[in-house]
Amino acid sequence: CLEGTRVDLLKYIHLLLDGGKKNQLIWLHGTAGVGTVAFTVAERMQVLKVIEETNVEKRLARTFFFSRKHTKRCTAGYFFATLAYQLASNFPSIRKDVNRVIRDNPALLDPDTPLCDQMEALFLKPLRWLRSRLRECPPLTFVADALDECTSESE
Repeated sequence: CLEGTRVDLLKYIHLLLDGGKKNQLIWLHGTAGVGTVAFTVAERMQVLKVIEETNVEKRLARTFFFSRKHTKRCTAGYFFATLAYQLASNFPSIRKDVNRVIRDNPALLDPDTPLCDQMEALFLKPLRWLRSRLRECPPLTFVADALDECTSESE
């Protein structure tokens, strides 16, 4: 966002994210330009650490910005694979576990694999591995933007 724009909305979102409440979803929708808010929130969370002692693990667990212009970002087929890659990059403690899941079932990376299978293996399982380790930490933030850019009718 440009300096001084959407100040009240950003303040509200940051209050929600910093409030410590786990497992919440913030859904922004509206006209063109709302995605700028998502990008601004992602930028802020990227600089906040999960715990002070780490330089790697950030509150922004990861992002995905859909786009009709990019073949791998215009369908949900790469959504969970991308998040898994980014999670493993941001949280080295689960990297081996994510690699093992993919090694055991490489079809999970196929964009035609059912999204429910991808979500469970590539996203929810890694989050469960992190849950006990990050119990006392502020909640992680995932940002997905431009869902309307997802071109597949079934998604």
